Amino acid sequence: MPAARSRIEQLFSDRFSQSAELFQRSKKLFPSGVTHDSRYLKPFPIFADEALGSRKTSVEGHSIIDYWVGHGAMLLGHSHQAIVEAVQKQVARSTHPGACHQLELEWGERVQKLVPSAEQMRFTNSGTEATLMALRVSRIVTGRNKVIKFAGHFHGWHDSLINASAPPHDGDSQDPGITDGVYEDIIIIPPNDPLALEAAIDEHEPACVIHEGNGARWGVAPTRPEFLRDVRRITSEKNTIFILDEVITGFRVAPGGFQSVCEIVPDMTTMAKVLAGGLPGGCLAGRADILQALAFDNPLGRKMKHPGTYNANPLSAAAGVAALDLVATGEPSQKANEVAAAVRTALNQVFADKSARMVAYGAFSAIKILADYDGPRPDSDDFVPFDGDWRLLDRSFDKSFGHAFRCALLLGGVDWMGWAGSTSLAHDSRDIDQTATAFAQAIDLLREDGFAV
Repeated sequence: MPAARSRIEQLFSDRFSQSAELFQRSKKLFPSGVTHDSRYLKPFPIFADEALGSRKTSVEGHSIIDYWVGHGAMLLGHSHQAIVEAVQKQVARSTHPGACHQLELEWGERVQKLVPSAEQMRFTNSGTEATLMALRVSRIVTGRNKVIKFAGHFHGWHDSLINASAPPHDGDSQDPGITDGVYEDIIIIPPNDPLALEAAIDEHEPACVIHEGNGARWGVAPTRPEFLRDVRRITSEKNTIFILDEVITGFRVAPGGFQSVCEIVPDMTTMAKVLAGGLPGGCLAGRADILQALAFDNPLGRKMKHPGTYNANPLSAAAGVAALDLVATGEPSQKANEVAAAVRTALNQVFADKSARMVAYGAFSAIKILADYDGPRPDSDDFVPFDGDWRLLDRSFDKSFGHAFRCALLLGGVDWMGWAGSTSLAHDSRDIDQTATAFAQAIDLLREDGFAV
């Protein structure tokens, strides 16, 4: 790799000079100057001043097409009028009454209508909290401790599930700060392998199996509906609780989530992101008998404690009600899915024209970029590189290349979330055209700086 990337770094520093100044302040406040790992960028991250529709504006005033979409939360696009009006109306009434309120009922009823598996639910403040609750409920109900998760699947950053959420998947890595006892309770198996799942359940008798909808980290190693049907069948036959993590896929891939696409009914479902219309909010929903572990004086005789200052906060509930009313029409997911497919096609054309060692793939509104790729070019939008081999798809790339890639795209007015992007209701054909141009320019810049692209 080259020792210096002066061309991209110089252009980037010149274009985003105010962000560079703010980053100096940020480093005095936050470790590495960021409040989310994914926002870390060398030489510095951009700072956003505004976000409307499919775009955000940097503090320097540059309009940038946003493929982060609020880490997947902004299915409707930024500052959708219905969300803005709902939150503005509610903020004048109460932000935190510390009491039950009607909006939480309306929010829950909409979840129940869209997700038939949601017999009962409990709201949380994030997807991480929802998956944490799902594990604890499973352990209370079953009296067992072990949890089966799939390599590469991300379920939040808490102790119980953070391990093996990203490559390398060498079987020996243990995330810093995780105790041996917690680590030993997590059984990690390869994705998309029903025989491995059956064997692991037989050997470990787990409390539950948890799966990230559409596969590792929003489909890096995609999961086909057939495998989810296998998971549902196997866990049912072996009397094991099946948790489907729809924090990302819930309401995004379809109004009823990935479970509606797969035509399955999980025992419990975790949700967040789109659920709250872009505000903080999560939910654990599922079978009423299992959710009784949260009820007072339940038949189990063991109740899970669940306080939470901001559970079902009325601002999040107001945004969630407005968002789910729009989700129910089917238009947001359909439009986002269609635009993402068009982006994947446009990018693969750019890669072919430039003879670039990259390929775009994905499903629904996810767009994945695989670098260091020398395989065949896609012949349809169903194409998955390496025939879906998760060991070849879910791997790490040189970090300096990744930083340069993101910076080069930002110079073209595209904010790409690492090696992936997502679309929204607000993205349109103009965004697709500019994105293709930005990728073509980025490839030229990367090559100029000595990267093998």
